[in-house]
Amino acid sequence: MSSCIKLEVQTDDQTPQKWCISLHEDVLKRLLSQQVSPITMHEMFGEGSLFSPLLFGKFFDPSDAFPLWDFDSDTLLYNLRNSGKTTVDWFHTDQAYVLKAPLPGVGKTNIQIHVEKGKIMEISGQVKQQREGKTKDWRSCNWWLYGYVRRLELPEDADC
Repeated sequence: MSSCIKLEVQTDDQTPQKWCISLHEDVLKRLLSQQVSPITMHEMFGEGSLFSPLLFGKFFDPSDAFPLWDFDSDTLLYNLRNSGKTTVDWFHTDQAYVLKAPLPGVGKTNIQIHVEKGKIMEISGQVKQQREGKTKDWRSCNWWLYGYVRRLELPEDADC
Protein backbone atom coordinates (compact mmCIF):
# COMPACT_ATOMS: atom_id res chain seq x y z
CA MET A 1 0.00 0.00 0.00
CA SER A 2 1.52 3.28 -1.02
CA SER A 3 0.68 6.61 0.51
CA CYS A 4 0.81 10.07 -0.96
CA ILE A 5 2.58 12.72 1.09
CA LYS A 6 2.38 16.44 0.41
CA LEU A 7 5.83 17.96 0.03
CA GLU A 8 6.95 21.44 -0.85
CA VAL A 9 8.73 21.45 -4.20
CA GLN A 10 11.22 24.22 -4.90
CA THR A 11 13.01 24.84 -8.16
CA ASP A 12 16.45 26.43 -8.50
CA ASP A 13 16.15 27.09 -12.22
CA GLN A 14 14.51 30.44 -12.91
CA THR A 15 14.24 29.70 -16.66
CA PRO A 16 12.46 26.32 -16.79
CA GLN A 17 11.47 26.64 -20.46
CA LYS A 18 14.99 27.15 -21.82
CA TRP A 19 15.29 23.62 -23.26
CA CYS A 20 11.71 23.18 -24.50
CA ILE A 21 12.45 22.97 -28.22
CA SER A 22 11.10 20.42 -30.67
CA LEU A 23 14.02 18.34 -31.92
CA HIS A 24 13.20 18.26 -35.61
CA GLU A 25 15.96 17.98 -38.19
CA ASP A 26 15.65 21.64 -39.21
CA VAL A 27 16.10 22.76 -35.59
CA LEU A 28 19.29 20.70 -35.29
CA LYS A 29 20.63 22.05 -38.61
CA ARG A 30 19.91 25.62 -37.49
CA LEU A 31 21.68 24.98 -34.17
CA LEU A 32 24.75 23.50 -35.85
CA SER A 33 24.95 26.37 -38.37
CA GLN A 34 25.10 28.99 -35.58
CA GLN A 35 28.28 29.97 -33.81
CA VAL A 36 27.76 27.90 -30.65
CA SER A 37 30.51 27.76 -28.05
CA PRO A 38 32.39 24.45 -27.71
CA ILE A 39 31.31 24.26 -24.06
CA THR A 40 27.62 24.40 -25.01
CA MET A 41 28.11 21.75 -27.71
CA HIS A 42 29.91 19.51 -25.24
CA GLU A 43 27.08 19.90 -22.71
CA MET A 44 24.51 18.94 -25.35
CA PHE A 45 26.30 16.10 -27.13
CA GLY A 46 29.20 15.18 -24.83
CA GLU A 47 29.77 12.27 -22.49
CA GLY A 48 26.76 11.48 -20.34
CA SER A 49 24.30 13.43 -22.48
CA LEU A 50 21.16 11.69 -23.71
CA PHE A 51 22.04 13.04 -27.17
CA SER A 52 25.57 11.65 -27.17
CA PRO A 53 26.20 9.30 -30.11
CA LEU A 54 28.35 7.24 -27.73
CA LEU A 55 25.71 6.98 -24.98
CA PHE A 56 25.53 3.20 -25.24
CA GLY A 57 29.29 2.68 -25.27
CA LYS A 58 29.60 2.57 -29.05
CA PHE A 59 28.64 4.85 -31.88
CA PHE A 60 24.97 4.41 -32.77
CA ASP A 61 24.79 2.50 -36.05
CA PRO A 62 21.41 2.93 -37.81
CA SER A 63 22.14 -0.13 -39.98
CA ASP A 64 22.32 -2.35 -36.90
CA ALA A 65 18.77 -3.71 -36.71
CA PHE A 66 19.00 -4.94 -33.12
CA PRO A 67 21.65 -2.90 -31.30
CA LEU A 68 20.34 -3.62 -27.81
CA TRP A 69 19.86 -7.38 -27.95
CA ASP A 70 22.75 -7.74 -25.54
CA PHE A 71 21.46 -4.90 -23.39
CA ASP A 72 23.31 -4.71 -20.08
CA SER A 73 22.03 -1.58 -18.35
CA ASP A 74 25.01 -1.32 -15.99
CA THR A 75 27.44 -1.23 -18.89
CA LEU A 76 25.44 0.67 -21.49
CA LEU A 77 24.14 3.42 -19.19
CA TYR A 78 27.39 3.85 -17.26
CA ASN A 79 28.17 7.25 -18.83
CA LEU A 80 24.70 8.63 -18.11
CA ARG A 81 24.69 7.42 -14.51
CA ASN A 82 28.13 8.87 -13.81
CA SER A 83 27.43 12.22 -15.45
CA GLY A 84 25.63 13.55 -12.37
CA LYS A 85 22.38 14.05 -14.28
CA THR A 86 20.57 11.22 -12.52
CA THR A 87 21.76 11.83 -8.98
CA VAL A 88 19.72 12.63 -5.93
CA ASP A 89 21.62 14.55 -3.26
CA TRP A 90 20.53 14.22 0.34
CA PHE A 91 21.66 15.43 3.73
CA HIS A 92 20.43 15.30 7.31
CA THR A 93 19.68 18.32 9.51
CA ASP A 94 18.58 18.27 13.15
CA GLN A 95 14.93 18.41 12.05
CA ALA A 96 14.74 16.46 8.80
CA TYR A 97 16.29 14.64 5.88
CA VAL A 98 16.55 16.87 2.81
CA LEU A 99 16.54 15.36 -0.69
CA LYS A 100 17.47 17.34 -3.82
CA ALA A 101 16.63 15.74 -7.16
CA PRO A 102 17.34 17.79 -10.29
CA LEU A 103 14.37 17.54 -12.66
CA PRO A 104 15.09 20.09 -15.41
CA GLY A 105 12.06 21.51 -17.15
CA VAL A 106 9.62 19.99 -14.67
CA GLY A 107 7.07 22.16 -12.89
CA LYS A 108 5.67 21.59 -9.41
CA THR A 109 2.39 20.28 -10.81
CA ASN A 110 4.10 17.51 -12.80
CA ILE A 111 5.65 15.77 -9.78
CA GLN A 112 4.14 12.88 -7.85
CA ILE A 113 5.76 11.60 -4.66
CA HIS A 114 4.72 8.31 -3.08
CA VAL A 115 6.15 6.44 -0.11
CA GLU A 116 5.74 2.66 0.02
CA LYS A 117 5.56 1.16 3.50
CA GLY A 118 7.67 4.00 4.89
CA LYS A 119 10.74 2.49 3.23
CA ILE A 120 10.82 3.45 -0.46
CA MET A 121 10.13 6.94 -1.82
CA GLU A 122 9.22 7.25 -5.49
CA ILE A 123 9.44 10.56 -7.36
CA SER A 124 7.67 10.31 -10.71
CA GLY A 125 5.77 12.21 -13.34
CA GLN A 126 5.34 13.00 -17.00
CA VAL A 127 6.71 15.86 -19.01
CA LYS A 128 4.71 17.08 -21.98
CA GLN A 129 6.36 18.73 -24.92
CA GLN A 130 5.64 22.46 -24.75
CA ARG A 131 3.85 23.91 -27.75
CA GLU A 132 4.12 27.54 -28.75
CA GLY A 133 1.89 29.31 -31.20
CA LYS A 134 -1.29 28.07 -32.80
CA THR A 135 -1.46 26.32 -36.12
CA LYS A 136 -4.05 24.39 -38.08
CA ASP A 137 -1.41 22.13 -39.58
CA TRP A 138 -2.08 18.69 -38.07
CA ARG A 139 1.48 17.53 -38.80
CA SER A 140 2.87 19.92 -36.21
CA CYS A 141 0.83 18.68 -33.26
CA ASN A 142 2.56 17.10 -30.28
CA TRP A 143 2.09 13.36 -30.03
CA TRP A 144 4.51 12.23 -27.36
CA LEU A 145 5.28 12.55 -23.67
CA TYR A 146 8.14 11.26 -21.64
CA GLY A 147 8.28 10.33 -18.01
CA TYR A 148 10.72 9.87 -15.21
CA VAL A 149 10.84 7.73 -12.08
CA ARG A 150 13.36 7.80 -9.26
CA ARG A 151 13.06 5.35 -6.39
CA LEU A 152 15.02 5.90 -3.19
CA GLU A 153 15.41 3.73 -0.12
CA LEU A 154 14.79 5.91 2.92
CA PRO A 155 16.92 5.74 6.10
CA GLU A 156 15.61 3.56 8.94
CA ASP A 157 14.79 6.53 11.19
CA ALA A 158 12.99 8.58 8.51
CA ASP A 159 9.45 9.53 9.54
CA CYS A 160 7.12 9.41 6.56
